[in-house]
Amino acid sequence: MKCPNCGREMADGVLYCEYCGEDIHIVPDFEPELDQYLQQAASDIVDELGEESKDDGEKKEEPETAEASGKRRMWPFAVLLAVFVVAAAVGMGSWVYLYNSEEHQVNRAVQCVAQEQYDRAVDYYGRALELDPDNVELMFALADVYLQKNNKVEYEYLLREITRKENATEEQLDSAYGRLIAIYRDRGDYDTINELLLGSNNERMLSTYGNYIADPPQFSVIEGYYTTIQPLKLTSIGTGTIYYTLDGSDPDQNATQYSMPILLEEGDYIVKAMFVNEYGIESDIVTKEYHVDNAEVPPPEIGAASGDYNMPGYIEVLDTEEEGEIYYTTDGSTPTASSYAYTEPIPMPLGRSYYKFVRIVDGVKSDVAEGIYNLVLNTAYAPEQAVQDVLQYSLSIGKIRDQAGHFDDTEAIYVYEFLYAVTIEESGDFYVIAEVQRGADGAQARTGNFYAANIYDGTLFKLQQDEAGRSVLIAIDANQDTPAGE
Repeated sequence: MKCPNCGREMADGVLYCEYCGEDIHIVPDFEPELDQYLQQAASDIVDELGEESKDDGEKKEEPETAEASGKRRMWPFAVLLAVFVVAAAVGMGSWVYLYNSEEHQVNRAVQCVAQEQYDRAVDYYGRALELDPDNVELMFALADVYLQKNNKVEYEYLLREITRKENATEEQLDSAYGRLIAIYRDRGDYDTINELLLGSNNERMLSTYGNYIADPPQFSVIEGYYTTIQPLKLTSIGTGTIYYTLDGSDPDQNATQYSMPILLEEGDYIVKAMFVNEYGIESDIVTKEYHVDNAEVPPPEIGAASGDYNMPGYIEVLDTEEEGEIYYTTDGSTPTASSYAYTEPIPMPLGRSYYKFVRIVDGVKSDVAEGIYNLVLNTAYAPEQAVQDVLQYSLSIGKIRDQAGHFDDTEAIYVYEFLYAVTIEESGDFYVIAEVQRGADGAQARTGNFYAANIYDGTLFKLQQDEAGRSVLIAIDANQDTPAGE
């Protein structure tokens, strides 16, 4: 209890303030309008009694007995007491009515705020909320009074209570969440913002302030037993970084950063991951366990054995009828589903080459099959000379204007590229050269014109394919082009 005079805290049951000596009223103070009413009632009674005394003095009466005299003297006091009791009852009834009037309590609170009497305003708003506990606007009003008092604890508490109110409107929730987040953001307390939002069931708030949330990562593959390779994707809400481990240890910001799907290929895995948002807030750690037991996939069977070669040939996979897709690389790296797809026999390159092949079935990868080749042709006629011969042929027939390959007034040119050496049945061994158009912007595309030069004597042909897909050589003659063989 506080002293109504000096405001000091007093012990329960004490009837006077030990600091200022003020007496403590057992019943509540009346409102000013009730005090005025009681004072007026008392004044009216006194005036009425005075008038009666004056009238009695003007009358002449017979001498009265002592008993009658006593009764006459007691009558005014009885009337005064009765009137006072009635007035007090009326006053107390009015006080009870106003004490239980929400409108009156709110009006008095507003008046106290205007007069900067914040403690009294808190009492009035508190009583109004006792009468109407679900009134969110009253909670905001009381919170604002606490803010005026610089009582940030009660201010924050009331805003938290508003976020839990089922009857709060979207606008009211926007205001409550916005004020709370502003408080925590100003003091750099992003962990509390994260806790506030994760404890909310309001999807709109989660979406609006999603950048403050450190939600645990989501796993694309449920934990369990698998018989095929599982590409595990980790996702999260908001901007930030996912960190993970595969050895069962708890990840921190020094663990592996997630950037691409994690391939669970063979064996047991304990994957632990957490999300750290842009404000450095760490999510809870999520743990998933997997066991992958792949069915055996046979590696591709390569037709050409590793070794030295002196005649053109093909690198061919023989068992293409087997289930799955075949991929290969030429740089010594292990093939994946992102490598070159094998679709037909590959002409063996000149010089030394290194090919690796794998078969992939439903995400399960076979062992690697590899071949190392060294092709050296027994001829003095080099591929570079064959390219130069094709260039000279194009100049001689006017297809290009100069050695650079210009063919019109633009900067576009024709260039000729050596592709590979090949054996054409019944015709011999040839270098294959492709014609490429290169634009002024550097973009280039094959024109569809191909040439074949005999690797031993340099005889030049145009190279085409018939309807059956077989290679056809067209002899180059000064007068006309004639078929030379297939």
